[in-house]
Amino acid sequence: MLSFLDQIPLNLLILAALTLGLAPFFPEPHIWEKLKMLTAGNLTKSIDIFDLLMHATPFILLALKLVRMAMIRG
Repeated sequence: MLSFLDQIPLNLLILAALTLGLAPFFPEPHIWEKLKMLTAGNLTKSIDIFDLLMHATPFILLALKLVRMAMIRG
């Protein structure tokens, strides 16, 4: 798993987080809407949970990549 993460370019993860992670941009990013639903306790439909996971994946991968890079350097 970590070797797979090492092979993904950082630029690609940043681009994915900014585009796929935040799309659609208007009226508000989809991930923001789903996170608000989660905190309000309204995230109950399977499609909404799946949608949250799909929009969160680029951010999760980016965070894991940055932590991995810090561990290698440190």
